[in-house]
Amino acid sequence: MSKIYKDASKVTAEDGSVLLDGPDGVAVAVTPEAALETADRLTDKAAEANGQRVESEWDERQRRERRAIKPAD
Repeated sequence: MSKIYKDASKVTAEDGSVLLDGPDGVAVAVTPEAALETADRLTDKAAEANGQRVESEWDERQRRERRAIKPAD
């Protein structure tokens, strides 16, 4: 898996294009239409990933609670 970054990318509009400056020197210029579609995809997958993280944290909390109340043998 790639390195996971915590900082958001810088996004600007210039001469009818959308410019994205990301981590590690990533630089992309796209049309406004491509930027809007990318934004939709990012929003969708960000919500999905957040749900996965919440579910994982919930599962871990449940495991800890079960271990804490496990009866002695």
